[in-house]
Amino acid sequence: MRTLERISKFVGDTFAIWVLLFAVLAFSMPDSFAWLAKYTVPLLGIIMFGMGLTLSTNDFKEVFRRPKDVLIGVIGQFLIMPLLAFGLAKGLNLPPEIAVGVILVGCCPGGTASNVMTYLAKGDVALSVAITSVTTVLAPVVTPFLILLFASEWIPVNAGSLFWSIIQIVIIPIILGFLAKTLFQKPAEVGAKALPLISVIAIIAIVCGVVASSQEKIATSGLQIFGVVIIHNVLGLLIGFLFGKMLGMDMAKRKAVSIEVGMQNSGLGVAIATAHFSPLSAVPSAIFSVWHNISGPIAATIFSRMKGQEEDGETKLSLPSKNTTIEK
Repeated sequence: MRTLERISKFVGDTFAIWVLLFAVLAFSMPDSFAWLAKYTVPLLGIIMFGMGLTLSTNDFKEVFRRPKDVLIGVIGQFLIMPLLAFGLAKGLNLPPEIAVGVILVGCCPGGTASNVMTYLAKGDVALSVAITSVTTVLAPVVTPFLILLFASEWIPVNAGSLFWSIIQIVIIPIILGFLAKTLFQKPAEVGAKALPLISVIAIIAIVCGVVASSQEKIATSGLQIFGVVIIHNVLGLLIGFLFGKMLGMDMAKRKAVSIEVGMQNSGLGVAIATAHFSPLSAVPSAIFSVWHNISGPIAATIFSRMKGQEEDGETKLSLPSKNTTIEK
């Protein structure tokens, strides 16, 4: 089991490299990887089941201990990234499928990788975990509403269908994972140790399926999508930090909010796009999945060198068990 743990940790630590490598392979040999696209939803369900295995009631206690801080993070998550996505889509006059894809990833909840990045940034990890948990629970209602609000200009949106999809893809697997952990605690703890490896394999498969199935369109518009994704992510990190500062948060909390806002559950964006829109509209989420696992460590390194007057007394550096899951 220790060997599996070491392999799992190594693969998790080098996640971005593996995703980039296999994305290039999928682009070069699309016929060998295109079949993976039809498994996007069950693959994301596996990742969400893993998240459920690592959840605990403590993850939600911060909501009651510090409701204001959590509310700031949740509002920032569901306000900044969707507005940025809409602004980029309009301002850059993006083609409809790409515009919808950018808006999709902007409307998704936070990804669990943000919790790890907050830890590395010496930020408020407990707050980060609480924001991720709350935005994930709210996603079935808030994400379809935001997609309807911002994307309907380009494409018809069925909010009810999106709601049910997110329940199936995210909420049900998380509940099943949490129940499995509660009912079968020891086996669940053993299984959780392999979660980084399983999550990385699932994300690689999702990205490869999207890249392979949209290879021709990526060849003509891939650089544009990549540029928009980078701008979206970087602005999210920056504005998230300034948003926390504007509302009087200390440095550790600002770091948490910044990373929560900037890093998305892009796997959900891929699944929604694949199930309800088009393969090309899934590409921004797939690229975001790769890019935010490059920008996240960079931001964490920069943030780790930034100290506030209150940080020494308030920064929480204990890494919650939830962070063993890689997002997506």
